[in-house]
Parts: sequence; C-alpha cells; structure tokens
Amino acid sequence: MAAKPSKKAEAWVIFDHIVATAAPNGEHSNPWIIGSDGQLVFKPDYDTLVRLLGVPLYLKAGTQSGVPALALDVWLSYELRRAGFNPDQVWPRPTNPRILPAAVAAFVKSLPVAIRPKVESRLSLKTSIPGVTSSSAAILGKNYLKQVDVIITDWATGPELLVSTKRMDSSYGKNAPNRIEESYGDAKNLRLRHPLAALGFMFGLRSDILQKEPKTADWLFDLLVKLGREDDAYHSTCLVLMEYSDEVALPDTEEEPSADGILEPGPEPEPAEDEGPELTNATIENIVKGLPKVTILEDRTPDELSPGRFLTSLVTRVLATTPVNMHEEARRRRWTVLPKK
Repeated sequence: MAAKPSKKAEAWVIFDHIVATAAPNGEHSNPWIIGSDGQLVFKPDYDTLVRLLGVPLYLKAGTQSGVPALALDVWLSYELRRAGFNPDQVWPRPTNPRILPAAVAAFVKSLPVAIRPKVESRLSLKTSIPGVTSSSAAILGKNYLKQVDVIITDWATGPELLVSTKRMDSSYGKNAPNRIEESYGDAKNLRLRHPLAALGFMFGLRSDILQKEPKTADWLFDLLVKLGREDDAYHSTCLVLMEYSDEVALPDTEEEPSADGILEPGPEPEPAEDEGPELTNATIENIVKGLPKVTILEDRTPDELSPGRFLTSLVTRVLATTPVNMHEEARRRRWTVLPKK
C-alpha cells in the first residue's frame, strides 16, 4: 500500500494549480502601474495570494508541516516571475524540482529532442538529486549557512535576491520576540557576505492579534519597520496581515519548524521521495473553489510594510545592481508602463 502523501506534498499539488491558473501557459500579467503620485509601483496579485493562503487552512496543515509559510514563498516567487525574472533563476520554481540551478535547466533545454523528455521526467519525479535538486536551499552568509526561502540566483551572478519568510498565526506574545531576534541575526549574516543582493523579510501574521494582543501588534509592527531601515540588515521588510475565521484556524499547539543540525551548502537532501496525490484538474478546481476565505487587511498594514512597497523596493534594487543587458524582460515590463516623453 502506498504511503499517504505528506501535507506539504498535498499542498504543492494545489499551489501549482493556483499559480498555473493565474499565469495561463506561463504568461504572467504585468505588475507595474503608475500610482496616484505619478511614481512607478508594483501592484501585487492579492487574488492569487488569498487562494494560496487558503490551502493550509483547507488541509489543516499546522506550522510544523511547513505549509503555512510555504504559501508565502510560492506567492512571492510567483510575483517575481510576474516582474519578468527568469523562472529558472527564481526559487522555488513553479514546477518540480523546486530548487534547480539555472545552468542545469539550460543544459536540459539544450539536449536533443529524443533525450530531453527522459531527462525532464527524471528531474521532475526525483525530488532530490544530491547537489542538484531539492525543495530548499542553504546560502552561505558571513559566518554560517542559512536556509533562504525565496531566491534569485545564477552561476554567473551568485545570489541577487534573498528573502526570508516567517508566519505567525497564534501565541503572539510568546513567539514574536524569537522571530524578531532570529531575523536580525540572519539579516546581518547574509548582508555581510552578499552586500549587493536585495535582502528582504516577509512576515505573515493573523489579524486577530489586533484584538487579542494590540500592544504586541504595535511592538511587532514598529520593529519590522525598523528592521528595514538598518544599514547592515534588510533592504526592505513586509507584513502580510491575514484575516480568516476561527472555524478554519490552524492548530496552535505546534512550534515553528527549525533546521536540523548544521546545514550543508546548496540544495538540501530530502529524506525520502514524497509525491503528491494524483488528482484530476476538475477535482483540484473544486478544492480551490471551496478553499476557506482569507482577506488581506491592506488598510491596517503600515505603509512602510506594504507588500507593494516591498516588491517595488526589491525588484528595483536587483535591476539597479545589474547591467542593462541582464534581466531584460524585467526591465521591459517596467519600461512599458512608464509615461513616454
């Protein structure tokens, strides 16, 4: 009898469907608009975000499963592809394997037609090939390796964007100080080795903190803003304030998962193959239609922590620190909405 898929494997099947539906045939909408102040701003796709955030609620996937925070990773990598960055350079990728060096992807695409399908099948079915593919990756900072959740990287450039994501749905007073302390240390570690990379921190937070622990909320918002102002920390920080009903709330008895032992560089090995359930498109569409409702409270989010400002800042930095003949599609997307003189 086949083993039951893990919550994460189940989630990936639904995540992939949501992202594929949002970008039919890999065609992504252009996120750039001219704001009311005449400035170029990144307009996030919140419709896709709330669907992704509904997946862990539907699966009752607790924090230890990694699925709640993974929803943020999937959305952010999707937004970076909307910005025009190469899908093979943005991790996690929209298809399995989630971590695949762009050079390997380019090699596979260069193979003769008779061979390529077999190699692509091998890569997609094998969750982890040591040193080549995986579902997560560790990046060397100044003094230690750090698992980074969303990355833009290539052999020729090294890391160009590094974003860590955290999520907290309960036990705010107990967990918030630890999350902030960890983020400060991780930021300095990464920034000192990769000073040109765009470094970001995204924090997903359930909105009931505003009623249950308003002082903790004020403290947390203040420190998140300050975390994005430090000269040796993150270039930008972000708050995703999520509202959903108690009926679909995640269990609050689990602690956030942490890395086991000392990390090794590059793609991290998986303990075993873990394939998702085989579901028809019709079945997945019905699941997506019935996902628990999540709302993003934009009006309660401090301006300095808004997802739009966060994405504008990070994308702009990546483009500003690379030559004009790199990331050409990302530059073209911005240029097409600028007022023509």
